Amino acid sequence: MYLHKGLQFIPIAIIVLLLSACGGRSNTSSTSVQGDTITLRYSENLSIVDYEDYTLAQLRNPWDTTKILHTYILVDKEQKLPEELPAGTIVRTPLSKAVIYSSVHCSLLKKLGALSSIGGVCDLKYIKMPEIEEGCRNGSIADVGDGMNPNIERIIDLHPDAILLSPFENSGGYGRVEKLNVPIIECAEYMETSALGRAEWMHFYGLLFGKKQVADSLFASVERNYNELKNLVSPISFAPSVMCDLKTSSTWYTPGGNSTIAKLYTDASANYIFREDTHSGSLPYPFEVIFEKGQQADFWLIRYNQPTDKTYSELEKEFAPYAGFRAFKERHIYGCNTNRVPFYEETPFQPDWLLKDLIKIFHPSMLEGYELKYYSKLAE
Repeated sequence: MYLHKGLQFIPIAIIVLLLSACGGRSNTSSTSVQGDTITLRYSENLSIVDYEDYTLAQLRNPWDTTKILHTYILVDKEQKLPEELPAGTIVRTPLSKAVIYSSVHCSLLKKLGALSSIGGVCDLKYIKMPEIEEGCRNGSIADVGDGMNPNIERIIDLHPDAILLSPFENSGGYGRVEKLNVPIIECAEYMETSALGRAEWMHFYGLLFGKKQVADSLFASVERNYNELKNLVSPISFAPSVMCDLKTSSTWYTPGGNSTIAKLYTDASANYIFREDTHSGSLPYPFEVIFEKGQQADFWLIRYNQPTDKTYSELEKEFAPYAGFRAFKERHIYGCNTNRVPFYEETPFQPDWLLKDLIKIFHPSMLEGYELKYYSKLAE
């Protein structure tokens, strides 16, 4: 019952019946009310319909696309709650005191000019933002602990108007936070299969925090920059091969061929070694499979988190067979030290910045004068 963008051409009475069947609230809206579908060009799992008295946002379940993950009814705080609403979770907007589980969304709220709406955060040690760190020091932002086991008492004392967290397949729910009678916003944009599809969710967050115009303007800029960069390299006939990441214990996790990062490699005119794969999540492989697929790869991109930048000698000490890859031998490894650069904070909603890095790496003669923002060549 996902309200796909194409459903804007179905008679509105049918749309309302579909929406009212999607569980959570018994009263339904009048079939005489017609909404305006907000056009989303890239997202596969989000639809937004604007009505006179509320906005309806529907999230398709990315793990079972025949089902709805969540339906939200956004109603302005300044207006009386309409008597008849479709089924779903009511969220009074704009949010002014939200608990945010992820540094990604903290960073986006900064871009949207909504930092003051962050009332609490989880996993503070992973949030590399001076404004958040200072807020937790001076008490204007509450540190509510570990995202896997948050401090419920602190959340209760905070009286938040919403909790933003990322859902996972077969997670078994969200524990005690589900019983707080606080709207839980399931931030599933990371399951989109294109960089612009993921970034397009900023429209939804803009509506939640009363920053619609700012979000619309930001996405228009991201979309324009991304497509200009993509079109710049699309005529290039040579596409170098690329592999990524490192072995963890006995398993090497690498992005699926239908993942956002795999699509970014394609848009940067490179051939990802698992481009034929159809999965959007991470793939767990033994070293032997990666070596077979990636031994002759032209480039190798790694992400890691440590106080100092990795080197070739350090890699070889960690795992001697790394030296058998062509990219190692020819010194074509680029590293992103997420302890020192805001890769995870910025790139989900600024994929144009990451695409620019990738193009410069794969096609060094392009983008004259540009210096890499996230990656750097490994030192000896």
